[in-house]
Amino acid sequence: MKIAKFVVVLAALAVYRSRAVIHTLKYFYYRSSGVPNFPEFSGAALLDGAEIVHYDSDTRRAEPRQEWMENLSAGDPQYWERETAKFLGAQQTYNARIEILKPRFNQTGAGVHIFQNMYGCEWDDETDERNGFDQWGYDGEDLMSFNLTEEIWVAAKREAEITTHTWNQDRAEMEYWKNYLTRECVSSLKTYLDYGRSSLMRTELPSVSLLQKEPSSPVTCMATGFYPGGATLSWRRGEEELHEEVEPGEILPNPDGTFQMSAALDLSSVPPEDWSSYKCVFQLSGGQEVPTSLDRKRIRTNWENPSITSITSAIVGVAVLVLVLGAIAGFLVSRQRKGE
Repeated sequence: MKIAKFVVVLAALAVYRSRAVIHTLKYFYYRSSGVPNFPEFSGAALLDGAEIVHYDSDTRRAEPRQEWMENLSAGDPQYWERETAKFLGAQQTYNARIEILKPRFNQTGAGVHIFQNMYGCEWDDETDERNGFDQWGYDGEDLMSFNLTEEIWVAAKREAEITTHTWNQDRAEMEYWKNYLTRECVSSLKTYLDYGRSSLMRTELPSVSLLQKEPSSPVTCMATGFYPGGATLSWRRGEEELHEEVEPGEILPNPDGTFQMSAALDLSSVPPEDWSSYKCVFQLSGGQEVPTSLDRKRIRTNWENPSITSITSAIVGVAVLVLVLGAIAGFLVSRQRKGE
């Protein structure tokens, strides 16, 4: 290995060690009712925010979402069959549970209803500290959750109290769930990390764009295509970070496994001559900064500058005139050659 390449690898390892100390493995289950053209049930597993497994009631198959996940079946040919069976069982369970919830909320007729569950674990790879969570929601609101510290189910809605009371009486099930969240889930998380380490330790910087809907609208700084998901996006005036004038957005996943985020800056009270002192700064957790100066020429809009429009129109007009004159000249030369 060449020295330069070796140094790059060491630098990448140093960045990886300085960030992403806490790893997460999350499972999402989604059961809908009355939503047309959408799978009634879907499930997914996310490692450090990146989807690694997907299942839905249309395909009825658990499928890998990362190339390195396919390696799991190399030494275990039945791996994806077991994963599929697990999601199929969950699909049947959630079909029954949403029908139990409807009458509790006095929902007897047809309508759109959403039943969701997110559970999983966190693991600190330096301290070995572990934490687990299990949260349920219905129609966009919290329903109930599991308090791992106190080992008790807590109802967020009156309609969930029947379920939490019943589940809190089953101590064997509570012990199993505590063991799963703090041991089995973390063990799976570590296995996935081992398989995907080469992909997970990579660093990808984003492309950054400045967007504005109308002349009076805030200027949005959009960063997309970065990895890993731990990052910040801020607006600064000089070296001062702004807060009151900024509306931050959430970190969202892209289909290719990278991430995107945005932050909008309100410039309504800033004179144009002061724009040059503002900049949008993207920074990976513990990594490199990507500053983007606020320059009107760099802003992409869906409104047109009148002066630019008039210049463009003039250029197009001259070009059309040249083409027309050229066509007329060609026609006359052709006629002259024919003696006409």
